[in-house]
Amino acid sequence: MGTIALIAHDGKKDEIQVFAHTHRDALKAWNLIGTGTTARILSEHVGLPVRGVLSGPLGGDVQIAAEVLAGQVRAVIFFVEPMDVHPHDPDIQTLQRICNITNTPIATNPATAELLIHALTV
Repeated sequence: MGTIALIAHDGKKDEIQVFAHTHRDALKAWNLIGTGTTARILSEHVGLPVRGVLSGPLGGDVQIAAEVLAGQVRAVIFFVEPMDVHPHDPDIQTLQRICNITNTPIATNPATAELLIHALTV
């Protein structure tokens, strides 16, 4: 089916874990990739096989952006903490820009992630 990227800022780890648990069956049909801690949490606590890359601040967002650019990622679910300042904000913006350039769907909160996962499983 392709690959879905799963990313969450520290303040959103619980939300993405709940989302992944709720949609576990749908997500199991996909290859999953995630940034460091998010991938580990989803693998350990939800039981999903998520291939981890570096954590976001260490370049993981850029690694995923490169895979999106190469056409290897079908959609990105990135639960963003909008009220925090992130030192790797340029990397986050790069990922969002690459998704826009390649017309790759990106959901940045649970509401849009719900719509995205339902659209991908129809």
